[in-house]
Amino acid sequence: MKRVVVTGMAGITSLGSDWASIEARFVAGRSGIRRMDEWDRFTELNTRLAGPIDDFAVPKHWTRKQLRSMGRVSRLAVGAAEQALQDAGLLGNPIIRDGRMGVACGSSTGSTDEIKAFGNMLLNSVAEGLNANSYVRMMPHTTAANISIFFGLTGRLIPTSSACTSGSQGIGYAYEAIKFGRLPLMLAGGAEELCPTEAMVFDALYATSLKNDAPHTSPRPYDNGRDGLVIGEGGGMLVLEELEHALARGAHIHAEIVGFGSNADGQHTTRPEVSTMRRAMELALEDAGIEASAIGYVNGHGTATEQGDIAETLATSALFGPSMPISSQKSFLGHTLGACGALESWFCIEMMNRNRYVPTLNLDVIDPRCGELDYLRGELRTMHNDYVMNNNFAFGGVNTSLIFRRWS
Repeated sequence: MKRVVVTGMAGITSLGSDWASIEARFVAGRSGIRRMDEWDRFTELNTRLAGPIDDFAVPKHWTRKQLRSMGRVSRLAVGAAEQALQDAGLLGNPIIRDGRMGVACGSSTGSTDEIKAFGNMLLNSVAEGLNANSYVRMMPHTTAANISIFFGLTGRLIPTSSACTSGSQGIGYAYEAIKFGRLPLMLAGGAEELCPTEAMVFDALYATSLKNDAPHTSPRPYDNGRDGLVIGEGGGMLVLEELEHALARGAHIHAEIVGFGSNADGQHTTRPEVSTMRRAMELALEDAGIEASAIGYVNGHGTATEQGDIAETLATSALFGPSMPISSQKSFLGHTLGACGALESWFCIEMMNRNRYVPTLNLDVIDPRCGELDYLRGELRTMHNDYVMNNNFAFGGVNTSLIFRRWS
């Protein structure tokens, strides 16, 4: 078995596109959530809250030809991938184009402007707005395909379109591809573009926050006063590399990936199962070859939905006990869906390396129905940990758990 390390990390979020900017917002306790006045025209949509990236612009060196096949979700993914390659010292290096590097990436859906255009064709029998690139911008694997084409990657391409676990499955499957010796380099992560249809998905389930006139008070993961989730957007990518390959080229190593667990609830499309959530974490521990006591921090999925918060914390508490520190950055960003697993993995590694862990924003009164855990609240907490875990759970009963080890 090969060892897998992280040599590049980057993300694009509503809090910023570099760790210094994002951490400053964490420290200040300032979220990226705002009221979406532009959604007022959707009269049957109850929520008006989201975490948009208002200042995102494509780099000036990207060409018109490159942009033709990319909707916003792919632009976020490619932008994060470019920054991650730069961080890894691989941007422009010919070794990424000779078959040694692949990509594993996903999103909940492709760009919805194209879906709207195809829907208009079905409803009104017109092809207005459709062209040769429309499907490429809409297809479920648009992020992975566009990353591969943009950088000329000819290794394996693994699409991971599994809603809220798209990013974490991308990292997990890329880790396994390297671990089992299929290739030495992978770009891995996920992205999501903000769309009111995604808010409507949860609105129809009565699962969105309605604190429309107090956007910075929501979402409230694990809090007794939460009233639902808030949708966000973003892109996150990691460069994964086989250890000996990284050492041979003198790469800076951020962390080692040592465990990945993934399974399915097999019960219900939207109601999470405590037992299989716990089992996903156990699978990651078994893959890492460590005991539960080795984990120093769990980055929770923490969507601020009642069923999700309660189920995941009961599973986490049952496995790790009441003293396990846990928090959720969705309280700052909202739920970035396909991006969250990648962004939160990036945050995990940054927090572990800096010994400063971000609390859950707006967590005032812990829901007594949640599992007994050490919930991080208030200021950032100083801790030294050698292992951290990032968990994500998705519609369809998809569960993922990733374990990162400090590199020293």
